[in-house]
Amino acid sequence: MSSPTPQQFPLGLRLAGRRVLVVGGGHVATRRAFSLAEAGADVHVVSPEVSDSLASAIGRGTITWHERGYRTGDLDGAWLVQTATDTPAVDDQVAKDAEAARVFCLKGGDPENATAWTPAVARVDDVTIAVSGGGDAGRAARLRDAVATALQTGDLPLRHRTHSRGFVALVGGGPGDPGLMTARGRRLLAEADVVVFDRLAPQSALAELAPDVEVIDVGKQPDHHPIPQERINRLLVDRALEGKVVVRLKGGDPYVFGRGGEELIACREAGVEVEVVPGVTSAIAVCAAAGIPVTHRGVARGFSVVTGHEELGELPHRGDHTIVMLMGVKRLRTTARELVAAGHDPETPVAVIERGFAPDQRTTIGTLATIADRARDARSPAITVIGDVVSLAASATD
Repeated sequence: MSSPTPQQFPLGLRLAGRRVLVVGGGHVATRRAFSLAEAGADVHVVSPEVSDSLASAIGRGTITWHERGYRTGDLDGAWLVQTATDTPAVDDQVAKDAEAARVFCLKGGDPENATAWTPAVARVDDVTIAVSGGGDAGRAARLRDAVATALQTGDLPLRHRTHSRGFVALVGGGPGDPGLMTARGRRLLAEADVVVFDRLAPQSALAELAPDVEVIDVGKQPDHHPIPQERINRLLVDRALEGKVVVRLKGGDPYVFGRGGEELIACREAGVEVEVVPGVTSAIAVCAAAGIPVTHRGVARGFSVVTGHEELGELPHRGDHTIVMLMGVKRLRTTARELVAAGHDPETPVAVIERGFAPDQRTTIGTLATIADRARDARSPAITVIGDVVSLAASATD
């Protein structure tokens, strides 16, 4: 019965300014020389030939090339050695000399006879992930990539327990489906101490937060704003000044009728660090959910995004210019009348898309002349699309 493999002892090395030997000049040796140089090591490469990429780095940093074969004695003064030649006898000799000199040896292609192994490493912000695959480099790399991806997408927690200073992230949550949040947005949400969210933000993502995360609802209803914008600005600043990571989670994009600019200015004026994370705006995404492209070759050459609270008579009067109207379904009849009076064809196609990306999403199709009656029971949140592209809608409920 064979004896069990001894457990490895995980260890980090500070190699800055210390001599490290790399024997070989191929792909593995090149990769290792670069990573060692990045760690600040004084790298000496011993090999009759080296790869083109390694040759281009010689003399430009901390890498020195000894253009010859390995000799016993090359290990003098070394703290670590990597051997990765295409000649097993040479690698074996390096390992034997390293053992005698009490220098740890990384042995390319032969982990069983090495005295040191390097894990697969990834860095996500200030977190370093190191995975050892028991000598199986491919397995370790796959595990590393899986963990790094989970951290980047917010599937694993990245929260600090202490902060030197707080900051605010204005995160666009997209049109409501958490799957349409950006990876950066999900990651910041996983780091948050405080989440200040709107009614149209992807609220199902909040269920993933730790119980001690402070969650504050500042959602506005149509014609009802219980928390004024000035108080929201103050809330973001105050929590950040307490040293907390604050995520302002919005529907759509912070800079598309989301008052993100006002919140950015408030934070900067208070000396609070702030980051803006763009989101998928509902102005385009909800149209796409109904099968309506805002532009289409031969149908529409441009589009405008407006709110339905304003008079729209100054917009282009052509069917090949799409108008996407956010909010304003209560004013739909007045808006349609104003557009016709300004020169729009009453037969211009119109779609009202309610609850985009929700299971009960509904699309109602009409024209400027008929849409107010057809969508008279439409409720917010809804997007109104005006223009010839509406004829391309994948589905509609009249």
